[in-house]
Amino acid sequence: MNFINSFFSNPGFCSDPTPHLFLFADKVPPLVYYSHLPITIISFFLGLFILLKDPKALPNRILFSLTLAFSAWVFLDSIFWASNRGDVIMFVWSLQILVEPLIYISALYLIDVLVKKRDITFKKKLLIALVYLPIVILVPTSLTLSGFNTGSCLSEEGPIALYYTYGVELFYLLWILYFSVKEVIKEKTGGRREIIMLSTGIIALLLCFSIGNIISSSTEDWTYAQIGLFTMPVFFGFLIYSIVKFKTFNIKLLATQALITGTAILIGAQLFFPSSVLDVVLTTITFITFLISGVFLVRSVKREVEQREKIEQLATGLQKANNRLTELDKQKSEFVSFATHQLRAPLTAMKGYASMILEGDLGTMGDPLREAVSRIFESSKTLTNIVDDYLNVSRIELGTMKYTLDKLDLNELVKSVIGELRPNIDAKKDVAFSFSADPGDYIVSADRDKFKQVLANVIDNSLKYTPKGFVNVSLERIALPAGPGATIRFMVKDNGVGIAPEVMPKLFNKFSRANNASAVNIHGTGLGLFVAKDVVLAHHGKIWAESEGEGKGSAFIVELAAA
Repeated sequence: MNFINSFFSNPGFCSDPTPHLFLFADKVPPLVYYSHLPITIISFFLGLFILLKDPKALPNRILFSLTLAFSAWVFLDSIFWASNRGDVIMFVWSLQILVEPLIYISALYLIDVLVKKRDITFKKKLLIALVYLPIVILVPTSLTLSGFNTGSCLSEEGPIALYYTYGVELFYLLWILYFSVKEVIKEKTGGRREIIMLSTGIIALLLCFSIGNIISSSTEDWTYAQIGLFTMPVFFGFLIYSIVKFKTFNIKLLATQALITGTAILIGAQLFFPSSVLDVVLTTITFITFLISGVFLVRSVKREVEQREKIEQLATGLQKANNRLTELDKQKSEFVSFATHQLRAPLTAMKGYASMILEGDLGTMGDPLREAVSRIFESSKTLTNIVDDYLNVSRIELGTMKYTLDKLDLNELVKSVIGELRPNIDAKKDVAFSFSADPGDYIVSADRDKFKQVLANVIDNSLKYTPKGFVNVSLERIALPAGPGATIRFMVKDNGVGIAPEVMPKLFNKFSRANNASAVNIHGTGLGLFVAKDVVLAHHGKIWAESEGEGKGSAFIVELAAA
């Protein structure tokens, strides 16, 4: 701090004119402005762009740090070119020496994270920090800048600036080269092209930056450094193009390690400026205590990150298992569709022959034989309905249910269904069945066979689950509040077993039945209403049920737009 204060208390003006706004002076060659100001802005916004694409991605943050360090160096260099004050030039020059290795560190960190697809180890971070630490400690000393020449308006560089800083940068550069070659040789899965492209961009970036500085520092002709600066945005763009090919990472462990390392360096630096023996003892104790607690903190965070990674792996495994189950479910649906389709033909034949025998087409028979054939007929009819339900469900799940829409009279279709269900209706001696329809037009656009199945399913359900009482079927035409259109409402109302409130939300799901349904009808599959709902929705209609509870009857309503 005394060194910096001495700078500002002894300005040491050069013979050059005073710059405007620290940046603009007549002595600065135009080439410097072209190589500095636009490149500072371009490089910064390139890094900011990739950061904003995914602020949580570790490679994006590292690349932004790289561009930020480079932009800061170029901006400070702009002040160095324009200033005529020795204190400002030496202060800016010191900051440049401090910032310059950060460009190489960021580049090394970036390529390691991108290629390995994980954060670098703590040992690597410690080695990087230890190599850089002497520059941090010695930058405000004469070992870095030994003096200022008012004649040339340049600082006199010490061994740190002339040799150690460039040695550190060369060390990081060779590290990048060795790492890249090793990973290219080790790569066996076809990712060599990405590694070569990435490492080439980073090495070219650093070489163009460093060669100009080394030549200029040795010759004291700083115009050479401008050539490398012109190429920097090109290679930054090249790196940004490359980075999108690599996966991003969690920064939590990195941030913890960086915090511990940075704080440890700050505490340890106090040992170089002791004011007393007690100060050395207290600083040493604090330093050791902080290191021990820091190690435990890093390990704790590392365990948490590893657990999170395991959870992510489990989530990936579950996703794969879910995909496999989805595929198996599809195969199951295909098998059910095939099996039920094959069962349908023999069942239809059995049902047909049983019907012919009952009707006397194949000769007369006694009552015991008639009763047996009648049971065969009813069982085959029940099994045919079950097979049809499974076949329709498999078609729905596979997305192969086809609809042929025609204009049809819903009133006539309901009457046709009631006619087919007449044997079932007549068999319910204790149930009063009725059908009513207001005079009017009941033309709709629907698939006759599919919608006929819906109507039959709903009416037959009410008959099955109404031991005694009534089943009322009705048709109603409801005019829309606005416009000439209308809605056709089909409703079946009964006073049967009813539906419990907890069953109502899942009534139209697969295999869902009311709690008291099995006591009345043991042959139900719980698929009829599921199929009915899908068919109605495919016709852009609505279907729902209403009930006040168990034992209080129910109503099933289907609405379809009038044609």
